Amino acid sequence: MYKIEERKGNLRSSLLLKNVVASFFVKGWAAVVALLLVPLTLNCLGVYQNGVWLLVSSLLMWIDQMDIGLGNGLRNRLAVHLARGETSDAQKVVSSTVAMLLCIVLPVLFVLLLLVWKTDIYALLNVSATQVPELRLALMSAVTLVCMTFVLKFIGNVYMGVQMPAVSNLLMALGQTVALIATWLLYVSGKASFLYVVVANTMAPLLVYMLAYPYTFYFRFPMLRPALRCVDLSSVLETGSLGVKFFWLQIAGVIQFMTANLLISNFFSPEMVTPYQIAYRYISLVFVAFSVVCMPFWNATTDAYERSDIDWIRMANHRMSVFTMIVAVGLLLMTLVSPWVYDVWIGDSCEVPLSMTTMMAVYVFLLVVSLRYSYFLNGIGALRMQLNMTVMAVVFIPLAWAVSSYTHDIVWFMAVMCFCNVPGILINAIQFNKILSGKAKGFWRI
Repeated sequence: MYKIEERKGNLRSSLLLKNVVASFFVKGWAAVVALLLVPLTLNCLGVYQNGVWLLVSSLLMWIDQMDIGLGNGLRNRLAVHLARGETSDAQKVVSSTVAMLLCIVLPVLFVLLLLVWKTDIYALLNVSATQVPELRLALMSAVTLVCMTFVLKFIGNVYMGVQMPAVSNLLMALGQTVALIATWLLYVSGKASFLYVVVANTMAPLLVYMLAYPYTFYFRFPMLRPALRCVDLSSVLETGSLGVKFFWLQIAGVIQFMTANLLISNFFSPEMVTPYQIAYRYISLVFVAFSVVCMPFWNATTDAYERSDIDWIRMANHRMSVFTMIVAVGLLLMTLVSPWVYDVWIGDSCEVPLSMTTMMAVYVFLLVVSLRYSYFLNGIGALRMQLNMTVMAVVFIPLAWAVSSYTHDIVWFMAVMCFCNVPGILINAIQFNKILSGKAKGFWRI
């Protein structure tokens, strides 16, 4: 029995390593594409319209979180069913998730289109109508395309559930690449209006997922292909009960992080969104690299926990600790050389203060430390304490408003973002160590 479990652990580690290596290449490719998009979009739109586009793109991420955690619930339940050899149950979970996503997105699309059409969107976003006359039409087009992508992106969760996150990363990288090519074509043709750039960037991932669907479910995993006959309410509830917990965690992240662009636009100006996002795009390269390592651990941890292979989880945790220290050194070096990098990358089209880059590095490091624990906790479904800490998302907006009103300095706004992360990190670390040592009792239990 020991040899069987040891062999399974070795296979799990081998699959994890292959996905980490593949994901590094894919994420590296995606990072280069994202870096190229920044100066290209700046040249297409200018600082003001580019800031508005970044604001709009951050708001569109809200739609991505409206799946009430079904995507993450799917990847966890799929990993569990496949670990147990329950293929028919796995197909039921996939089919039921797709059906539920459709039920969610159709009314959401109707309501969002109505809001964009009827509300004073310019006043809401603090945007000048003379500088961005196409804002309403661009928003309606983007919302429609993103809602369609909302359903098809479950394909990525399927690949993560079968411990192939590198393929999920590949789909996202392909979407970004298509967006880059489309934006470049608009630029060289002289047709790079705000509307066209928005449509190009929101349509690109949809096209990739539409092409990925037949390959995934007719060639790669036909036994998981969604089917109406396999839609089962109990499977939806099984996925949803866990998914709702992920949903609240996602909403907390949305409130605290994805609203940053909206808050910066209102507290300061839409133009200030551009240097903030440039600093984030640059410093977050380290976060992307770290997430490449972390992502395969999520479902590998689920598999290991289902098989009671705690020794494997301890070994993986040690490796994550070493990598976290490497990240700290990398962030320090990136901050020191940032003035030269910005000069080569974006030239004099936008100024990014060193203080902003430094605070962004602190913020990203805190995200990394939190992630190295939360991915393990998510993998075993230990979400209760993380849910309790979502109260910090409620604190974030009024605290950010108070500090920004008093200091009128975006660096202090970013300091609030950092502060709101610290309590969750401490709780995650304590709970993880208690679970691993078998001492988790009371509210520390799963």
